Amino acid sequence: MHQATTTTGGPALSTQSRLGRRLIQLYVGLALYGASSALLVEAGLGLEPWGVLHQGLAELTGRSIGVVSIIVGAAVLLLWIPLRQRPGLGTVSNVFVVGIAMDATLTAVPGVHGLAVRIPLLLAGIVLNGVATGLYIAAHFGPGPRDGLMTGLHRRTGRSIRLMRTAIEVAVVVTGFALGGTIGIGTVLYAVSIGPLAQLFLRVFAVLPASEGSTVVATGQPRGAILRP
Repeated sequence: MHQATTTTGGPALSTQSRLGRRLIQLYVGLALYGASSALLVEAGLGLEPWGVLHQGLAELTGRSIGVVSIIVGAAVLLLWIPLRQRPGLGTVSNVFVVGIAMDATLTAVPGVHGLAVRIPLLLAGIVLNGVATGLYIAAHFGPGPRDGLMTGLHRRTGRSIRLMRTAIEVAVVVTGFALGGTIGIGTVLYAVSIGPLAQLFLRVFAVLPASEGSTVVATGQPRGAILRP
């Protein structure tokens, strides 16, 4: 009887350990994503596409960029309904954790001046964003609201993911820039480097998903579709 209990408990313990690691990866990844976005804001040399929109809306409304990120994430998530997308725990957590972490980092990091500080801050923000993306996606708790919009439009229209992503991000950047968001060398550097960085850290932080199904886990993510929360 004792031997049977030990045999049965082994896989269960392994599954719990895997789930625990995935949850840690999820929330550490989301927090680091918010922190990395804040570093890009502090560097002032250009933001990632959605960051440009968030900053522009923050300038327009007078709200913090983190609060705007939460509001935009929630609004985008509503667009999942007609697209018949199924959110995961990571999707819902993304809406709140990234924005909160962004505002907390902006409060903690003092304002910087001079390219000697701003350039390293930009590079650190981009690399940290790649680390955060790898952690978050490899946890397999569902795509972020913005990426779910992209993949949902891909499924509904039959257009390529690349086309959908390009169309969405061009619209986001143009709108954000018109509202006062920052576009610069950082925007270009982010665009060309985040893919390879995300792919690298996805491999580093890869976790095999648990075999059991879950109502809070959405693991059906198209390969190569998701490059940010």
